[in-house]
Amino acid sequence: MTPFTMRVIEIIRSIPEGAVMTYGQIAELAGSRRGARQVVRILHSSSRKYGLPWHRVVNSKGEIALQDEEGRRMQAMYLRDEGVPVDDRGRVDLPARQYIPGPD
Repeated sequence: MTPFTMRVIEIIRSIPEGAVMTYGQIAELAGSRRGARQVVRILHSSSRKYGLPWHRVVNSKGEIALQDEEGRRMQAMYLRDEGVPVDDRGRVDLPARQYIPGPD
């Protein structure tokens, strides 16, 4: 496992309940400003194996980025269960709900 992948997994694990982070934000914190797509791939391949709270990751507009309807519905449900309002178009209020970790 690469150091970038390990860091992405650590960052995603650190997102608290009721908060979200963006793919790009995670990539930048993990050391690759342009690595948002890598974060998507890591989430897709590692969420189950590492028990990642995948539902707490949204795109830069605060939108659920999953394309399949079932996945979108599940992510919205999980976020709502944690107290994160999600509108009918799958958007969260990013400025209000975005987790910004403090310095290590």
